[in-house]
Amino acid sequence: MNREKQPTLPLADAELARFSDRVGFFTLTQKEIKRFWSVLGQTVTAPVITSLLYLLVFAQAMKGRAPVYPGVDYTAFLVPGLVMMTVIQNAFANSSSSLTQSKIMGNLVFLLMAPLGAWEWFAAYVAAALVRAALVAVVMLAVALLFVPLPLHAPLALLGMFLLSGASLAVLGLIAGIVANKFDHLAAFTNFLITPLSFLSGVFYSVHALPPFWYAASHFNPFFYMIDGFRYGFFGQADVPIWLSLLWAASCLAVLSVICLWMLMTGYKLRR
Repeated sequence: MNREKQPTLPLADAELARFSDRVGFFTLTQKEIKRFWSVLGQTVTAPVITSLLYLLVFAQAMKGRAPVYPGVDYTAFLVPGLVMMTVIQNAFANSSSSLTQSKIMGNLVFLLMAPLGAWEWFAAYVAAALVRAALVAVVMLAVALLFVPLPLHAPLALLGMFLLSGASLAVLGLIAGIVANKFDHLAAFTNFLITPLSFLSGVFYSVHALPPFWYAASHFNPFFYMIDGFRYGFFGQADVPIWLSLLWAASCLAVLSVICLWMLMTGYKLRR
């Protein structure tokens, strides 16, 4: 039996669409990287200086007073926690501030008109946020190593925690940017969620030094697992097993990604 010849146009259209998606993804990623790269003094230098001031003050004030891991100097203990706290804050700030700024300035319409799918939006913003977070982390570690030596026990765990944690906060930043209508709304996310959870996550202390109630409460803070798992990569010691930290970080990324992709696919608060 003769079969009808299948049309080739739909296949060509599909290939063209995939090519357009790739170009759109790389273009948006490049645009987001150039955005923070043009103000490196604000996006990289400022958070590094702030973290180094924390390191200087707490290393002098708390050294010998706050119990940490056996055989680990308190100053060395501080560095990974401060690096991850900076990664968390910068990954969130990059995606949230960019999207909110686009909404306020009215140029979001150009992104909506572009041939970009939800996945391309999602991946581009997360990739750019990870680039900024990685740049800040590398610069801070390079400066900190001038003052305190750090071992490297598990580089794969270190990389895994960085990627999962940075991506989670980048996605949360996207959600915040979608929900926020002005910078005051975005500041509420930072002031009432990101900053408190960061400071109460064990950056400056081991949670084993806390009273029983606060010790138990710390285990419901996802930032605690991000910082604890990142610290494990350096010292091979942590307050909880590394697999639990990886599981928490991966679960946060999965849940936030589902919410964010639903918002992007439905145009929630983007298409008015």
